Amino acid sequence: MADKQISLPAKLINGGIAGLIGVTCVFPIDLAKTRLQNQQNGQRMYSSMSDCLIKTIRSEGYFGMYRGAAVNLTLVTPEKAIKLAANDFFRHQLSKDGQKLTLPKEMLAGCGAGTCQVIVTTPMEMLKIQLQDAGRIAAQRKILAAQSGAPASVEAPAAPRPTATQLTRDLLRSRGIAGLYKGLGATLLRDVPFSIVYFPLFANLNQLGRPASEEKSPFYVSFLAGCAAGSAAAVAVNPCDVVKTRLQSLQRGVNEDTYSGFLDCARKILRHEGPSAFLKGAYCRALVIAPLFGIAQVVYFLGIAESLLGLLQGPRA
Repeated sequence: MADKQISLPAKLINGGIAGLIGVTCVFPIDLAKTRLQNQQNGQRMYSSMSDCLIKTIRSEGYFGMYRGAAVNLTLVTPEKAIKLAANDFFRHQLSKDGQKLTLPKEMLAGCGAGTCQVIVTTPMEMLKIQLQDAGRIAAQRKILAAQSGAPASVEAPAAPRPTATQLTRDLLRSRGIAGLYKGLGATLLRDVPFSIVYFPLFANLNQLGRPASEEKSPFYVSFLAGCAAGSAAAVAVNPCDVVKTRLQSLQRGVNEDTYSGFLDCARKILRHEGPSAFLKGAYCRALVIAPLFGIAQVVYFLGIAESLLGLLQGPRA
């Protein structure tokens, strides 16, 4: 049976609401993930997610955990809306013959959704990573200065923290629009496989929990299916996420490697840090993605936007 059609405005609104709620809940964990992935051997500042968050609060205050959140909150609405709407669109197109979608077709729909979303994901991640990692680099330089024995009176004043607007202006001025899309290839290599794994896995897990007599699964089944599928897909593509994070980081800590491209980055990580480095931040990413997509699927399947649109259109009837 073909998927039930939902209007495009409803898809976009549902995706946006889900993204805003999800990002607000899990952003500190995402910040820890970025900092853990960016630290290289010999320059380790954090031993775990909790250690990173505790040190962030001590040095930057509570709201330091939300550095870069404004970028996500601004762009996550179109990003999640595009991802969910594109997957729904491709699933509908591939099931026009009225037959149940096969696994290859479900994977193809996920591939299309992942490809579409990078239009927004790449610049969003580019800006977010600079803001999230600025505190780590500043703290590392402060520690190194203290270890060198430099008197406090001669320490360089702390550099002003950049804003998303300043970063965008500087990137456009120095590199053009391509500056915002640095790491596009790595983002595709992360998001396309993620969607290929996530959407079919979610659809099948959700189907398993659907009572035979009901059209939709209960909301808790959709939530758990979204969490499970999101976690599995996040861990599966974590090596690409590590490479993408390193490539998109414009500022480096002291004695940290620089990279010329995806393959160069992967080779240097493998050579200098070993295979386990590709799993840095994997559990953080799973903890971010699980509730993010669980919430997304609950909002999507409860049809919150359809209810809102129905209230707005009600008086005209």
